[in-house]
Amino acid sequence: MIPVNWDESMYINEAKKYVGKEIEIKGWVYNIRSSGKIIFILLRDGTGIMQCVASKSDVGEEVFNKLKTLTQESSIIVQGTVHPDKRAPGGYELNLKKLVWTNITEDYPIALKEHGVGFLMGHRHLWLRSKRQWAILRIRHRIEKSLRDFFDNRGFTLIDAPILTPNACEGSTTLFQTDYFGKPAFLSQSGQLYMEAAAMAFGKVYCFGPTFRAEKSKTRRHLTEFWMIEPEIAYITFEENMRLQEDMITYIVKEVLKNCKDELDIIGRDTSPLEKIAPPFPKIHYKEALAILKKHGKEVEWGHDFGGDEETILADEFNKPVFVHHFPVETKAFYMKPDPNEPGTVLAADLLAPEGYGEIVGGSQRIDDYDLLLERLKANNLSKDDYDWYLDLRKYGSVPHGGFGLGIERTVAWIAKLPHVRETIPFPRLLGKIYP
Repeated sequence: MIPVNWDESMYINEAKKYVGKEIEIKGWVYNIRSSGKIIFILLRDGTGIMQCVASKSDVGEEVFNKLKTLTQESSIIVQGTVHPDKRAPGGYELNLKKLVWTNITEDYPIALKEHGVGFLMGHRHLWLRSKRQWAILRIRHRIEKSLRDFFDNRGFTLIDAPILTPNACEGSTTLFQTDYFGKPAFLSQSGQLYMEAAAMAFGKVYCFGPTFRAEKSKTRRHLTEFWMIEPEIAYITFEENMRLQEDMITYIVKEVLKNCKDELDIIGRDTSPLEKIAPPFPKIHYKEALAILKKHGKEVEWGHDFGGDEETILADEFNKPVFVHHFPVETKAFYMKPDPNEPGTVLAADLLAPEGYGEIVGGSQRIDDYDLLLERLKANNLSKDDYDWYLDLRKYGSVPHGGFGLGIERTVAWIAKLPHVRETIPFPRLLGKIYP
């Protein structure tokens, strides 16, 4: 290997701290080109891309000629001196002095040209290395970190919900079933029911993890495995619940704008719509939503939920996320509390993202009365025995409570303005697709 007599190793995103120093970088060749007497290597190390400049006089003829044989995604270790250059990616450049080949790649399948989505999805394990996918997943990381920070800074306790569950949360038709030592079990659709139990112990809680829906939907908004963050709060009101969502969305958008400028530039995201995101968000009643849809030629009968087309029409009326609230009882889950002042509706709201991305948050006040919850279980043909533990929460110290779930992938798709959720998660699971 290279003698250890250089100042130190560095990551590319730390370049400004090492100007004028002789350093070592370990990474992969993103691209390479030559102008005759100078070779330019774009080197990536996971934190960024840096241009390395090699001249024959600096590296010698033998190394210089060998550099010409470098291939895309070969892994190398380079040494040289860092200096600023506004023309270079990231604003810094490396005058290359020495280089060691770790692995020489042959016939890398994803060349720096256009490829079909089907081909790229089949090579997702390699597609992650592209500049665009790197930027998208860095934005995802910032969104996830911002969400954790938002709740942690407000005194919430993270509670991990189980993945294997004995019952449904969002309807039995979209459950993935498996065998659990001779008994049926299901992949979790949501951690919400468990968060309700935890809220009675800790007051303010949230879970963050994967959820599963066996939906036979081939749309740009659906995955069969996706991630949700789900807070649950004791003694919260319906109005307070919506205010918390407004503050949360505003916070994560500001954090992305503040910390992901380079990544947003890479994917070409116009950030001006995001800069308008601030509370309060518009709020429309389900009845108002029906009227808006009718105005646009979409006749939706009372009691029907909205699909992607309807959500897009509604969201296009506003330049901020919009709440649609007071859905009919029959359109929503069994645990949502009916509004005593407006029979036939529930204290629930969906938050629709602007720019055509649909629902990113669903929340509600939960039923806190034992008899009413039991009645709703029966109305939805759900077994009391399966939910005895959940009913216990209404017997022992029940309080008004509520919460919501935010889908990470749809939120990333909106903030990054992506055409499909398959780019928002490292290894997407779609209808009929589980490879790689």
